[in-house]
Amino acid sequence: QVQLVESGGGLVQAGDSLRLSCAASGRTFRTYRMGWFRQAPGKERDFVAGINWSGSSTYYADSVKGRFTISRDNAKNMVYLQMNSLKPEDTAVYYCAATSQSTNDGRRFDYWGQGTQVTVSS
Repeated sequence: QVQLVESGGGLVQAGDSLRLSCAASGRTFRTYRMGWFRQAPGKERDFVAGINWSGSSTYYADSVKGRFTISRDNAKNMVYLQMNSLKPEDTAVYYCAATSQSTNDGRRFDYWGQGTQVTVSS
């Protein structure tokens, strides 16, 4: 089992950067594909970025490609989301999640964190 705790959210202005962190517990962390998802008020939860178990492959939603970077440190059981050039439409609760499958489909992720709020003002 994996427990996930996100941190790093906050209120920033458009164009600023933020780095989200996700601390994972459990010895099997390094075997999981990790993902970041976000949910804005009144909207469905959307995939943002994913990374395979080794970090050799990364995946991004078109809306964040070129601005966001996902990374992981298996030695520290950490996953990161570096967010640059933030836009007001990036405002959402951001969730870290883990799956044992090769997928970016949120319905197939097994473990979720509690979320961290990111608010981008214009």
